[in-house]
Amino acid sequence: MSDTASREGTAIPQMLTDAILRTVAGTTAYLQVTGVNPDTEQSEVGLVANNFQQVAISPVMMRKLPPTWQEGNMSRWEMMLSATSVQAQVASMNLSSAQSLFAMTLSVSMAGQSYLIESIGENEAMGTVYLYRLLVREAGAEAL
Repeated sequence: MSDTASREGTAIPQMLTDAILRTVAGTTAYLQVTGVNPDTEQSEVGLVANNFQQVAISPVMMRKLPPTWQEGNMSRWEMMLSATSVQAQVASMNLSSAQSLFAMTLSVSMAGQSYLIESIGENEAMGTVYLYRLLVREAGAEAL
């Protein structure tokens, strides 16, 4: 029996990751990103206010990292994001890469809680990214 599906073989890790994230109570996270201001003289001198938008990424899963000594005792979490959803948002926003999307991200909210990104990692197989991992910490009141 042969596989006659129209998908390419490198998409299999992404499909498996999406299925696993959905199965283990995957939910939606919202990236609060700065909007792109028009390239005008007014925006160059700061006369145009920044605009913000919520970018939905799904499926997403979080796990709490083991406690370590940290300044302020803020909990740290690992957030796992579907590369398929991230890449769809990158394409819809006409960005060059997922890194540029994460660079524009001010905070991540999930289940009513806001988080700040500390670092970004990615997993890949066969030259294709299938999972983005964000190391996040809870945003304190002073960060909002």
